[in-house]
Amino acid sequence: MPVPSFALPTKVKRIMGYRQLTQAQRYQISAFLRVGWSQRKIAREIHCHSSTISRELRRNRSLTEYEPMEASRLSIHRRKGARKSHKRAPSLIEWVAKQIQSEWSPDQIAGFMRRVGSIQVSHQWIYNLIYRDKIAGGDLWRYCRLPYQRRYQRHLAKRAGLGKIPNRVGIECRPKAVDDRLHIGHWEGDTILHGHKNSGAVTLVERRSGYLLAGCVPKLKADLVTDVIIRELRPIRGAVQTMTLDNGSEFSDHQTFSKALSLTSYFCDPYRSSQRGSNENTNGLLRQYFPKGTDFAKVSRKATRQAVNKLNNRPRKRLGYRTPAEVFWGEHSGGLDTSGAALNT
Repeated sequence: MPVPSFALPTKVKRIMGYRQLTQAQRYQISAFLRVGWSQRKIAREIHCHSSTISRELRRNRSLTEYEPMEASRLSIHRRKGARKSHKRAPSLIEWVAKQIQSEWSPDQIAGFMRRVGSIQVSHQWIYNLIYRDKIAGGDLWRYCRLPYQRRYQRHLAKRAGLGKIPNRVGIECRPKAVDDRLHIGHWEGDTILHGHKNSGAVTLVERRSGYLLAGCVPKLKADLVTDVIIRELRPIRGAVQTMTLDNGSEFSDHQTFSKALSLTSYFCDPYRSSQRGSNENTNGLLRQYFPKGTDFAKVSRKATRQAVNKLNNRPRKRLGYRTPAEVFWGEHSGGLDTSGAALNT
């Protein structure tokens, strides 16, 4: 299926405004130079940056003086010979816009163009086209399945070290019995953030009972997070068998706390927080006491314990209106004979 060519639609033409100097601006530059204006003053007058004026004079001025007609000719010649000049072609922009409106993703468009051997563009170039269209009031962004903000968040996650976890074992290797929540001992781990990993709270939730342990760290670093996990779980290490974590770099030292606590660590699939549903739900409950914007570096251990104790002593519907503390400590000690049975009765 060959890539067809089309005329540039009105909307795309408007968003791809000519950002280089216009012929009228070049005549203004020539006139202002003749009366002795500085480059900065000219830039302010024609509403562009002074570096644009400097670059224009350096590239398009003849040996004697600046001639607007000659400058325009040189600029057009240079742009036609540019390696990426095809990316400004109206037919290309229109075709890409139509595929977006047909609900093709930028990656699908770029991959299709590579396969048929036509002019090639990257998926990022297409995302930039969509973003510029949105700024100009267009609606191409409405055809995207993944909003720009979420793409930016993924970008930050990758920069933070997402996926760079040594000896990572995926959740697909976790024993199937963990899914049934019939016995205590299987935990989920996550962090609540202040800013972009400035400070945070490490939250550990037991899957069957919903029992919560938490500790704050002044900086979300792997060694500090490891210290909190070991400190909180060591007193009950007999009730710790597995830990299911997200893919944040703060858990990259999982081998250290796994060895110290004799547990096995597993990691969720990327962007699948639902695989740690108990932990995510409990984090939302904890936000009642530590709302967004809380600097966890300033939260005392006493304040953390008080919030945790309140949550652990609230009755839960899924536990048959027992509390997480009642179920966890009851089954751990053997005083509550419910292990292996459903609790919501």
